[in-house]
Amino acid sequence: MKQLGNLAIVCARRHDVVLIIQRGTVTVHVNTGESLETMTAEWQDDAANQEIVSQLNFGKYAERKD
Repeated sequence: MKQLGNLAIVCARRHDVVLIIQRGTVTVHVNTGESLETMTAEWQDDAANQEIVSQLNFGKYAERKD
């Protein structure tokens, strides 16, 4: 549950990300141009939520500085 706050902060700083927490599930939608990508995790699963944070910050869904 510790990583849920970090995830919320990362998502709040991005205009192309939507965070939904509903019925114990975290859903993150990332608009990558023409397609919409979705990542999900249980809200209490710190490892999975940290992985989403990592993907948003440094991985496949990191903001591109073109």
